[in-house]
Amino acid sequence: MIKKNTPRLIAALATAGALVMMSPATAQASAVGSTPVRSFEYSVGGVTIKVPTGCMFTHIIRGGGKKITYQNAGVDCAFVGALSSGFCNWRIDFTYGDTNNRVYKTSRGRTHNECEIGPMRNNSPQTLPRYGRACTHLYVSGVRRVSQCHHITE
Repeated sequence: MIKKNTPRLIAALATAGALVMMSPATAQASAVGSTPVRSFEYSVGGVTIKVPTGCMFTHIIRGGGKKITYQNAGVDCAFVGALSSGFCNWRIDFTYGDTNNRVYKTSRGRTHNECEIGPMRNNSPQTLPRYGRACTHLYVSGVRRVSQCHHITE
C-alpha cells in the first residue's frame, strides 16, 4: 500500500542526498613510513648490547592540513632483530619543522630505562601553526639512532 505522502518523502530524501553530495568534504590525509634501524652497539651498565639488522622504525600520522588527529611511532623487529635484547634507555621524540627545515616544536618522550624489543609512543592530537614536516626520532642511551619524517602540506 502506497501512502499519499510517499512521493513527497522520496523527493525530500533525494534532495537531502544531493545536498550531502554537494557539501564540501573535509580533506583527510594519512601517511605511514618506515625506516630500517641500522645495526649498532651500545653499553648499559658495562654490558655491550648489539642491535642487529631486522628492525624497522615506523611513523604513522593521520589528519588533514595542519591538524593532526593521530600520531604514533615505534619499532618492529623480525628475524635476528627479534632475538636481540632490544632497546634499553630509549625514548621517542616528535618534532615539527617549517618548510625551511627549522624545528619550531619538539614533543620529547620520557626515557624508558627498561629494555624493550618494540618501543612505541603515541603523541596527542594537535593543530600545527605552519606547514612543513612532522618527524619522529628514536634515541637509545641518549644517541639518536633513526628518524622518520612526513611532509605536512596543503
